Amino acid sequence: MAKAKELINMTRDQVKIAIEEYPVAILPLGATEQHGHHLPLGVDIYLAEGISRRICEETGALLLPAVPFGYSWVWRDIPGTVSLQQHHVEAVIKDVAHSVNRYGVKTLILVNGHDANNAAMKYATRELMDELDMNVIYLFYPDIHKVMAEHCDSQTWSGMIHACEFETSLMLAVKPELVDMSKAVKEYPDRPALYGSSTISLGDLSKSGVFGDATLASVEKGEKLLESFVGKMVDLVNLAVNEPPKK
Repeated sequence: MAKAKELINMTRDQVKIAIEEYPVAILPLGATEQHGHHLPLGVDIYLAEGISRRICEETGALLLPAVPFGYSWVWRDIPGTVSLQQHHVEAVIKDVAHSVNRYGVKTLILVNGHDANNAAMKYATRELMDELDMNVIYLFYPDIHKVMAEHCDSQTWSGMIHACEFETSLMLAVKPELVDMSKAVKEYPDRPALYGSSTISLGDLSKSGVFGDATLASVEKGEKLLESFVGKMVDLVNLAVNEPPKK
């Protein structure tokens, strides 16, 4: 398997050649926010970047530097959190798209590791469709609930993933040196009746920052999850490149 072409480590001449050979770039989107006491604040960055790197290795796409900040309003009072306003996340995505399109990228793939970025990806992509002659697709753990049912043993908290068995297993596969399983816990906070219909946020609900059962995580589960998601994303990238959506 070929090594990923990482733009940040390349010269201008190497980038030019790479795009001429395969005009596809991947932009990992993450966030800097708490993930319990057992995981680092960069979980969403590491996972988006790790998955993107594997996709690039299999497809030959150019790997762009990961965006380290997202919309993290719910954790804004916890030390270490850096949150962008949602419209700023959209603006960053659009600016990156306009930048890489100027020198020949024909397909931009957004690979997201942070659920709250999904809305920004969706609306930025819609606007870009009317602004650029470039195909932009956005990906976030395809068929996530089906894949979790196959490889995870715990239930989600209200269908959400955060610092749980799922994310902890993925981190054990991608960045095991940053995981402290001795601090992993199980927590399923009570869900207030007005949650989702008011300003009650995740930061108000969990004592540990975990939503689910992180104690059941394993590197074996993480590798199986990675294999499944990377395979599905590679198929979607190939589909987007070979059969771009009609405008």
